Amino acid sequence: MSGAARPRLTRALSSRNFRLFFSGQSVSLIGTWITRIATSWLVYRLTHSALLLGIVGFCGQIPTLVLAPMAGVLVDRWDRHRLLVWTQVLSALQSLALALLALSGTITVGWILGLQVVQGVINAFDTPARQAFVIQMVEDRADLPNAIALNSTMVNGSRIIGPSIGGVIIAAAGEGWCFMLDAISYIAVIVSLLAMRIEKTERRQARGAIGAEMRAGFEYVSRFMPVRTALLLLALVSTMGMPYTVLMPMVAAQTLHGGPHTLGSLMTASGLGAVAGALYLASRRSVLGLGRAMALATLAFGAGLVAFSFARTTWVALLVLPIVGAGMMIEMASTNTVLQTIVEEELRGRVMAFYSMAFLGTAPIGSLIAGVVADRIGAAETILLGGIACVAGAGWLALRLPRLREQVRPIYIERGIISAVQGDAAGP
Repeated sequence: MSGAARPRLTRALSSRNFRLFFSGQSVSLIGTWITRIATSWLVYRLTHSALLLGIVGFCGQIPTLVLAPMAGVLVDRWDRHRLLVWTQVLSALQSLALALLALSGTITVGWILGLQVVQGVINAFDTPARQAFVIQMVEDRADLPNAIALNSTMVNGSRIIGPSIGGVIIAAAGEGWCFMLDAISYIAVIVSLLAMRIEKTERRQARGAIGAEMRAGFEYVSRFMPVRTALLLLALVSTMGMPYTVLMPMVAAQTLHGGPHTLGSLMTASGLGAVAGALYLASRRSVLGLGRAMALATLAFGAGLVAFSFARTTWVALLVLPIVGAGMMIEMASTNTVLQTIVEEELRGRVMAFYSMAFLGTAPIGSLIAGVVADRIGAAETILLGGIACVAGAGWLALRLPRLREQVRPIYIERGIISAVQGDAAGP
């Protein structure tokens, strides 16, 4: 089917491998979000501590910050498809261990922390491999931005469904069955990966020690202004803004005087906004204007967090959180799209590893800081400070946009992503 004849919102699904991945991962991610809400609620039920909520988030994501640079080199060297199969198998075993411990009544915060570290190590390899593999699943490279947006829609669609199901299961049967359902859900994505027809590509030959290739990746990221700016903004948003999700059980229980159903509703509201943001990106015809979209989305995210920090009733929180979810999704997915379209192919795994560090690796630092600060001044005040920081970040990006456009336009024109006429008319 020609690009013009494909439905704009779903054109990447015409690629068989991406269609398989989309269907299998949709099922698996629902299980993942069920586990996330169950883990947060279990820790809060056992401890009633915002600090421990922050520590659990820290343990689950700090391995990405530590291991991602090395993982990026290996993703550039190894078979990404095979690596993804193994990360999914190991993630299923991790969820199964959580389920057996919870159902047997022997689970402790220590076990949760240890298994969070295990999942974090798996994710340090899985995330850059998954991001770098997207381009191999899409037959027409022009569909790459749409594939990234659809992937974001899938992630956040599951974020709507998963917490809602999780809240019901927690109330009816306990957290253990949430973990068990998650373990079973991994079967879908493993089957979809095994069903793919992957053309064997020549593996990139190692050009030296891992340390040298890590340095080459860091030098590219740090010296190329568009990549550096995008990653720094994402790191700021992830560190200062995203910890609101870690503090959500505390907000639901203490500020809004609710239970697991309230927590599920809050996560669902944020997810609805994120899906709307991803659908907006999927409907875009071109990468032109993504820089401006990133600035506006970061501003909306920060302003939404400020408003959420003042919410004292559930209905007000539910009205504000879709703005928060949409802003974060557009900023994160736009960053992904820009990086994927301008990066050199031989550096793709390493650049996406730095993307993983900026998005997931910095989050544990933010979670830990948020837990400590919330224990002292409260969850709402902590979220307020994060929102203000994100608003400042949006202003910083807006000031740099003219220079970023000058550097990115020639790359887009050279690769045929935009025409010279479009490049003269507008920027990224």
